[in-house]
Amino acid sequence: MAWYRVARASEYLAITGFRVSDIKLAKKSWILPGQSCTVFDISPVNYTFEVQAMSAEKLPFLLPAVFTIGPRSDDMESLLKYAKLISPHDKLSNHVKELVQGVIEGETRVLAASMTMEEIFKGTKSFKEEVFGKVQLELNQFGLLIYNANVKQLVDVRGHEYFSYLGQKTQQEAANQAKVDVAEARMKGEIGSKNREGQTLQYASKIDAETKVYSTQRQGEGAKEEIKVKTDVKIFENKREAEVVEANAELAMKKAGWTRQAQVAEVEAAKAVALREAELQMEVERRNALRQTEKLKAEKLSTAIVDYEMKVQEANWELYQKQKAAEATLYQQQKIAEGLRAAAEAAFFSRQQEAEAELYAKKREAEGLAALADAQATYLKKLLESLGGNYAALRDYLMINAGLYQEVARVNADAVKGLQPKISVWTNGGEKGEGGAMKEVAGLYKMLPPLLKTVEEQVGMLPPAWMGTLNSSSSAH
Repeated sequence: MAWYRVARASEYLAITGFRVSDIKLAKKSWILPGQSCTVFDISPVNYTFEVQAMSAEKLPFLLPAVFTIGPRSDDMESLLKYAKLISPHDKLSNHVKELVQGVIEGETRVLAASMTMEEIFKGTKSFKEEVFGKVQLELNQFGLLIYNANVKQLVDVRGHEYFSYLGQKTQQEAANQAKVDVAEARMKGEIGSKNREGQTLQYASKIDAETKVYSTQRQGEGAKEEIKVKTDVKIFENKREAEVVEANAELAMKKAGWTRQAQVAEVEAAKAVALREAELQMEVERRNALRQTEKLKAEKLSTAIVDYEMKVQEANWELYQKQKAAEATLYQQQKIAEGLRAAAEAAFFSRQQEAEAELYAKKREAEGLAALADAQATYLKKLLESLGGNYAALRDYLMINAGLYQEVARVNADAVKGLQPKISVWTNGGEKGEGGAMKEVAGLYKMLPPLLKTVEEQVGMLPPAWMGTLNSSSSAH
């Protein structure tokens, strides 16, 4: 019986069957007998993936992404595609998830393979937009729409720590620069400190010397005291000069040591930077080699995947054609079998009628032959009675009546026609009146020469030597 079905706000009714050519989508409808109704939900679903891709330098990376995907609710054609292709499966099932993931991974890998890691990292927004655009084109054939997508930061693949090495490189460069700055500041501080100390000592010595000179100039107490003072002043001056010279020498040595240490620090820093640059350059070259290898692998893999998908589609199409051809052939053979069956039944009925007619004709013919045999038997019986029971006379009469004697004479005449027989008469010159027991033996021996002569003439064979020979003296007549 018919029943009325109403879908919820986020649902649609998919109706097939009676009076529906393909599929009917509605929010509410009467469901008639012979129709099937399926309810499917059009609310979007979140799919979380970690897409593993490879850049143009063959550097693998992980792209964590969250896609909000659902059917396009404002387009009836897209809803029809979704109802046919996706709605029979649970949208949270592995089948739908693998379908969406396959489309996203394929487009992401193809796009990433054409960009360098620096381009991907710096142009994340444009990379995201381009991936979404290409994925949306592929999802249109399933009636799906990307409502929202969120791409997280790129993550290193285990065993390929590109971002980790990049961070370590930045940190190491900052640490090396900080060490150089600290060493330079320390050198400037120590040099400035020693310079201030030397200047202080120099100024102090100068003031002391000026004071002594002034004091000696002001003292005029006597020559002895003056000499003594001068001598003391001289001694003091010499000591101070020696101390100043020693301080200057020590300061110069320290300056030289500080200069050497600063230069060594600069050389060590430069060598360390050069060594690190060489290591990083070696790592970059190794990564480039790996990138080239992975690029070739990705190209081969992409080509193999495309070939595989094309072959799968071709195989599915061939299988569909073969199935349809097999169904058509089966239908044709069924119709042919039905026709042959009807023809066989008609032929059987016709043969049955012919057999019945032939049986009736044979039966009538047998009845006629039986009547003819009865008449002939009566005729022969009357003829035999008229001939007085003489079977030989009856046989001669029947042969004459049937013309057998004339036929035998004709056949014999044809047999001897054209023959030229050769007749030989032999005589052994025996006496007349011979008799007795040897007459029969003599007759037998008389018959041998003409017999052997006839054989020689007809077939060319001579008798064996032990039987004797035929000479030319034998008389032939």
